[in-house]
Amino acid sequence: MAIAAAARSLREAWCISIGHGLTHWYPATFYLLLPLIGRELGLSYSQIGFIMTCQYAASALFNIPGGLIVDLSGRKALLMAVSLFWIGVPYVLMGFAHQYWIILVCVVLIGIGNNLWHPAAISLLGAHYPERRGLVLSLHSMGGNIGDAFAPLLVGALLATLTWRTIVFINVVPGVAAAIAILMFSGVMIGAARPTVAAHSEAHLAEAVRLRLKGLAALLRDRSVLMISLGSAFRTMTQNALVTFLPLYLSYDMGYSAARVGAAMFGLQVAGFIAAPIAGHLADRMGNQRIVASSMVMTAIVIVAMVMAAHSPAFVALIALLGFFLYAVRSIMQAWLLDVVPESMAGTSVGVPFGAQSLGSAIGPLLCGVVADRWGLMAAFWALAASIVVANLFVFLTPRAPSR
Repeated sequence: MAIAAAARSLREAWCISIGHGLTHWYPATFYLLLPLIGRELGLSYSQIGFIMTCQYAASALFNIPGGLIVDLSGRKALLMAVSLFWIGVPYVLMGFAHQYWIILVCVVLIGIGNNLWHPAAISLLGAHYPERRGLVLSLHSMGGNIGDAFAPLLVGALLATLTWRTIVFINVVPGVAAAIAILMFSGVMIGAARPTVAAHSEAHLAEAVRLRLKGLAALLRDRSVLMISLGSAFRTMTQNALVTFLPLYLSYDMGYSAARVGAAMFGLQVAGFIAAPIAGHLADRMGNQRIVASSMVMTAIVIVAMVMAAHSPAFVALIALLGFFLYAVRSIMQAWLLDVVPESMAGTSVGVPFGAQSLGSAIGPLLCGVVADRWGLMAAFWALAASIVVANLFVFLTPRAPSR
C-alpha cells in the first residue's frame, strides 16, 4: 500500500521540509531588515510592530479558507509551490518601497500567501506517516528552523557590503527555484495526495463545500481543538513578538552590527533545530501534552532570566537556550491536533490553530511595540513571559487524547 510504503521512508518528509525551510527564509530575513527599515523610514517601535501585525492579521483572516481550499482541491504540491512563489514576490516589491503604507500592503500579501503551505504540508505528512506524526512533523519544523537560522546569518554578513533593498531582490531566487522543483517532482514526491474535488462531478462541488463547512463548525465546537488552538495562539504570540524585538534590542540598545545580530538569531534557531526531533521523539513515546507543558514552563523561565541579565553577555547566551524550549513544541502541537481530528478534515483543522496563531502573532508585535514605546524594551519581554504562561494554562485544560 502507498501509505505503508511511505511510512518506511522519510524521503518525502525531507523533501517537504526543505520547502518549509524556504517559507521561513523570507520572514527570517525580514526580521533582520526591520531595524534598518525602521531607521530609514523613521519608524517608532509601535509602527514597526504594526508591520508584523498587518501581516499576521491578514494571515488570521485567510488561514481557515486556506485549509478549506487544501481539503477541497487535494492539489497539495501545486498549492505548496504557489505558496512559495506568493511569499517571495512581495519582498521584492518592498525593495522599491519608500513609503510606510507600501510596506504594509506587501506584508498583507505575504500573510495571505503563507496560508497555503502549512495546511497542505502538515495534512499530507500526517496522512503519509500516521504512526510517526511527532517525528515527521518535527522534521518539517526542523526545515523551518534551518531557514530561520541561516537566513539571518547569511543576510547579516551580506549587509556589511549590500543594502537591504539589494538583499530583498536577491532573496527571491531560492524560493522561486524551490517552487519550480516542487512542481517538477510533485508526481513522484507526493503520490499519496489525491485531489478531493476531482473525484466529484461539478454538480457535487456545492455539496462537498457544504460538508466541509459543516465539519469546520464541528471542529470549532471541539474542546480539544479549541484549547490547542488557544494555546498555540499565545505560544506563537510570544515567538513572533520575540523574533521581532530581539533584533531591535540587540541593534538599538546593545549596539550590535547586523552580522552580530544575525549570529545571535542563528543561535536561537539552531537550538530550535536541535530541539525539534528530540521533542518529537519524546512526544511519540510520552505523549504530546506532557512535552508541550514542560517546554512552555522552561520558556517562561528563560525569558525571565533574559530580563534579569539585560545588557550583559549572559543575555545573548540565553537566546540559544530560549530557542531550544520555545521551538521544541511547535510541531508537537500540530501532531497533537492531528490526533484528535478526522483525517478527512486534516487540512481544515490545521487552518484553525494557524488562524488562532496568526491572530496572536498580529496582537503580539503591536502590543509589545506600545509597551516598549512607553516603558522600554525590557517591559515588552516581561509581557511575553506572561503570555507563554497563559499558553500553558490552555495546555493543561486540553482533554487527553486517546493513545494511538
